[in-house]
Amino acid sequence: MRLFFWVFLVLSGLGGVTFYWLTSPERIYTSMLVAHEKDLANGERVFWAAGCGSCHAAEKAKGDAKMRLGGGLALKTPFGTFNVPNISPDRLTGIGTWTDAEFATAMIKGVSPDDRHYFPAFPYTSYQRMSIGDVLDLRGFLDTLPAVVNTVPPHEVSFPYSFRRGIGLWKLLYLDGKRFEPDPMASAELNRGAYLVQGPGHCGECHTPRNAIGGFIAGRALAGAKAPEGDGFVPNITPHETGIGGWSEADIAYALESGFTPEFDTLGGSMTSVQENIAHLPAEDRAAIATYLKSIPPLPSDRP
Repeated sequence: MRLFFWVFLVLSGLGGVTFYWLTSPERIYTSMLVAHEKDLANGERVFWAAGCGSCHAAEKAKGDAKMRLGGGLALKTPFGTFNVPNISPDRLTGIGTWTDAEFATAMIKGVSPDDRHYFPAFPYTSYQRMSIGDVLDLRGFLDTLPAVVNTVPPHEVSFPYSFRRGIGLWKLLYLDGKRFEPDPMASAELNRGAYLVQGPGHCGECHTPRNAIGGFIAGRALAGAKAPEGDGFVPNITPHETGIGGWSEADIAYALESGFTPEFDTLGGSMTSVQENIAHLPAEDRAAIATYLKSIPPLPSDRP
């Protein structure tokens, strides 16, 4: 029995050390960033593509109000309620004191300045595809926005989902750390659309179905999913007949610009805010998104 106790103790210790090592947050350090002169015009373009105002501004904010990023929106999901943080340049309640490396770490690694894993309600699994240049340009643009004083309450998440260290294991499955790689055989327009959809646009975060632990279901990209808030269904946006197979590229681009579908309906739900963001992008970006969406494999929807 004594031998069994010591074997159990050693194995438990090894297991604890292994778990700690596997779940250790990864960081991007200042020394890892190349010199980069921030392009604020591109930063604004990334801001609209990434939809920052849809979550970090006040609920149903319009126009310039979408640039007041004081947070506070409550995202209710099956895993709990996530209170969206303040990412305005305020130095006390926002991110005004963050370094560029800390901002890049949050966007790409999903790790806070105090070395905590962010919950994947923050779409860093998509933002990891972004180029470092775009991330830094976005940070530069955010620094030009109004500082909003607002302390956001903590998330309301129960165990086991509240155990942040465990998110490190989740990341081993769903955060591969890869940047977007253009397809050398594809056109510049198609590659641009792929980058916007997979990276800053994070379309898959809502349009791709997830499994029981919140990871994307392999082989079902953009085929439609249960709404993240747990109420309703997010449409299939692949070129299948149960998705947008009947839409032309012009139809898609126009819907993203105007909010009107080919059936003379309007884009509703959370897509309303997304469309308003994308309408700020140049026409060539909306055309690129349309080109990419018409090029991906058609997948049947799980629901009509």
